[in-house]
Amino acid sequence: MFTQFKLKIFFSVFVMGGALLCMSAPALAQQSATPQAENQTSISDAELRGFVRAYVDNQKIRQEYEPPLRDNTDPQKGQQLQDRANAELKKSLAKQNLTVENYNRIYNRINSDEALREKALKRIEEERKTK
Repeated sequence: MFTQFKLKIFFSVFVMGGALLCMSAPALAQQSATPQAENQTSISDAELRGFVRAYVDNQKIRQEYEPPLRDNTDPQKGQQLQDRANAELKKSLAKQNLTVENYNRIYNRINSDEALREKALKRIEEERKTK
C-alpha cells in the first residue's frame, strides 16, 4: 500500500534509526555494527549538542507527521505531507549545521560508545525539558 511504503522511505531518510537511541543501552550495544574507523572518530561537544537538538526536533516532527501519513489514503496528499516533513527535517539538521551523513555518523558513534550514549541520553532529556 502507498502509505506503508512511503512511511518506510520517510523514516529511513529521516532519522536513520534514531528511535533506537531511546532503547536500553544493552539492546543498543548488541545492535551496533559500525566500522572500526567510525569508532575512532571523536565527537566534539558542539557536534553532540547539535545532534541532541536535531534529534529532539526530529522526534517532534515525526510525532506530528507519522499519524497523518499512516492514516492517509490519498497518494497526492501523502506525498505533500511527506515533502513537508522532509523539508522540516532538513531545516532542523541545517539549523544545527549537520548533514544527514554527519547526523548518522554521530548516531552510530553514540550507539557504539556506552559513555557517549549515556551523555547523549542525559542531554536529550535536558533538551526535551527546555522545549
